[in-house]
Parts: sequence; C-alpha cells; structure tokens
Amino acid sequence: MALEEYAGDYNMCCRCSACKFVPLQMVKGFEHANVCPSISRYNFHFYSGGGRLNLGAEALDKGFNYTPRYLDVIYNCQMCGACDVSCKYGMDMEVLRPIQELRIKAVQDGHAHPALDKVVDRMRKQGTMVAGKGKRGAWAEGLGLTDAATKKVDVLYHVGCLTSYDKDMQKVAKATASVLKKAGVKFGILGDAETCCGGRAYEMGYEADFLAQAKKSMEAIKKTGAKTLVTSCAMCYQTYAVLYERFGLKGDLKVVHSSQLIAELIGNGELKPKNDVDLNVTYHDPCHLGRLGEPWAHWEGTKIPGDRFVFDPPRPYRRGTNGVYEPPRQVLAGLPGVTLTEMDRIKEYAWCSGACGGVTDSNPEFAEWTANERIEEAICTGAEAIATADPWSEKLFAETIAKNDGALKVYDIVELVDQAI
Repeated sequence: MALEEYAGDYNMCCRCSACKFVPLQMVKGFEHANVCPSISRYNFHFYSGGGRLNLGAEALDKGFNYTPRYLDVIYNCQMCGACDVSCKYGMDMEVLRPIQELRIKAVQDGHAHPALDKVVDRMRKQGTMVAGKGKRGAWAEGLGLTDAATKKVDVLYHVGCLTSYDKDMQKVAKATASVLKKAGVKFGILGDAETCCGGRAYEMGYEADFLAQAKKSMEAIKKTGAKTLVTSCAMCYQTYAVLYERFGLKGDLKVVHSSQLIAELIGNGELKPKNDVDLNVTYHDPCHLGRLGEPWAHWEGTKIPGDRFVFDPPRPYRRGTNGVYEPPRQVLAGLPGVTLTEMDRIKEYAWCSGACGGVTDSNPEFAEWTANERIEEAICTGAEAIATADPWSEKLFAETIAKNDGALKVYDIVELVDQAI
C-alpha cells in the first residue's frame, strides 16, 4: 500500500501517548509500564509511535526533509509493533504499517541506512542476511536428514540464515531436527539450496528486495513438493505465514512454528518427555511469533466520506491478540521439572528483545540496551533462565548477559525438549 493511503492514520493520532505504555488495565507496576523501547531509550516524542505518525503527517503535507535527526528517528526503531497493539487497545487505526511505509519511502528516496544497505546487499548476492563461512547446510552433516533439493517431501524444515550460519545458534537447528526425528516426523531440509526468506529486508525498508527474494524462496520451496513448512525462527515464521500471505505469495503452503508442532506432538503422545529438566524458567514472547505473528486479515473496501474514520465493509484490525502464545507455554508445561514464572509484560504486550528491525546492525548499543531491559525483567521473576522460541532473541540475550557477567541462562524451548526426551 502506498504511503499516501495511510494519510488518515497519520492525521488521526491525537498524541495521547497510549503507544508508549502497556494499556493501563494491563499494567502490573510502574517499573514495567513502558512498552516501546525507542521512546523509553531516547525520551523524545518523535521516537514514539505517535511521534513517527506526526512526522508522517507533516511530511505528506509539506514534503520529506531527510535531516539527520529525521533519519535517526526512522531507523532507531525495532519495528516490534508494541506501539501498534497498545494504541489499538482503544483505537481503530494503523500505527506500525504507516511507520513501515516511512522506512520504505526513505529507502526509495536514496536515504537507506549504510549498515542496513550492506546487510541487504549480502542477501542480493549470497541469499543470506547473516555473514558466515562455509556451506549453509554444513550444520546437518552426518545427521542423515533427507535432502529436499533432490527428493520430494511433504514437510520441509526451513532453518533460517542465523541458525544455519551462526555456529552458536546451530544447536537450535540440531535440536529441532533431533526432536522431529524422535517424534517420527518425516521431513527434509534444503541445506545448501535453502535461501533467505527476505523478512528482515522488508523491516529494514527494502520492499522491492524483499519481494524479489520472497519469489526466489517460494520457487525453491515449491520444487520440494512440500505442503507444510516448519521453522524454528520467529522472524521466518512471521515472514512466511504473514508477509507472504499479505503479498499473495504463500498460496496453499501451511506454515507452522516448531513450538506449534512440538506442542501438538506432545499433546497427542507422539513425543513423551521423560527426563527431568529441573529448571525454573521465564518465557520471552518473540515479537514475530507473538503480536506480529497474528494471521493476516485481508480486506477490500472503501472509506466512507466524512470526518469519521469509518469503512465499508468494516475494516478488521490486527491487535496482536491472535499471535502464537499458548503453544510455547504448553510445551514448557509438558516438560518434567520445568517451572514457568511469567514476566510482567507478556504476549501482545511483551517487551522486545532488541533483535528486531535491523537495529542489531544499525545501532547495536540500542539493541543491547533493549535486551538488557528484558533481562532485568526476567531476573525479577526469580527464574534461572529465559526460554524463548527465536534464535535472534536467544543470541542477543546470551551475548548481553555474557557482556555484563550475568548468571541468567538462555535456551530455545526446543533445546529443553531435546533434553527431556
């Protein structure tokens, strides 16, 4: 959708600041009342969801003036969607999508962030947004997994760029493959033939590059004959399940996150965790699996003329409520010896890990600050470890804890499942 088509949303913001906080009815205390990392870190209105809408309204009225401060505001945002769902607790309007369009416009006008330009250029040339040496499928050597590039499969495990190339995160891929094999799931991987989903490029503002990469990825998937795609990466899940559906690229492909599949396997008895894990954990809801992972709502209609923001037929709004929240918690509940203690901000109002929106590349200090805020919240629960369902979050948490000499452990839930079986 063109940026101009969000003019009503840009102009509808009344600067109430609801986008900055967890909705009042959900607040559990002053310490964890904030929901937007950007405004919490920089403490200036333009760094909030509403502030960015104000910038968009002014730009549509008077033209785009790409000053250094303007670009700083545009790119110092995790695009986590927290402002969007907090606003929608009481309003019918879009917040994240107009903000996304501001980034797309900046890239189209030649004002891309230099650090993000390098990342997307790597995707163009190598089919990955993560720098890595060696082959993409090297993590699976010796595991005896089906090569979906040469043999048709019904279920395809999409590993993702980070989990494929980062040696510290390859454990997530190995644990996922181990769990699926033990459950008797017949699946394959593309290995070296796997390519980036393109989702991070879209968040960074590179819509054209995202669409080009998405077509390449879907072509590779279609050649496998797979009817179901499983991924352990929250970003990849949101990209395939939501963005591809939005842009008409997904077709009939069923997309499931590994936590959803594992919860089903435990529920029907195909996976039987027996080993006592003996761990008190708190669960971090990844943005892309939670609020951003809510199914896409297609709509066609028109705005009714007049001063009211009314559509015919009524326009559905994604409020983050229908993201993937229960399956990861069901998995943890099914592991012997695991005790789950929730943080104050959970589900659609969860605080971002800091790994979203390209900020780990454009402003790693801000990403680390955001992660540390979540880590401190996790420590408040008394838990020994953070469990999550996203390698990007796990990596940033682990690095931030290590840098600060912390004692908190970090696991992907699939690692705990693998221990338990």
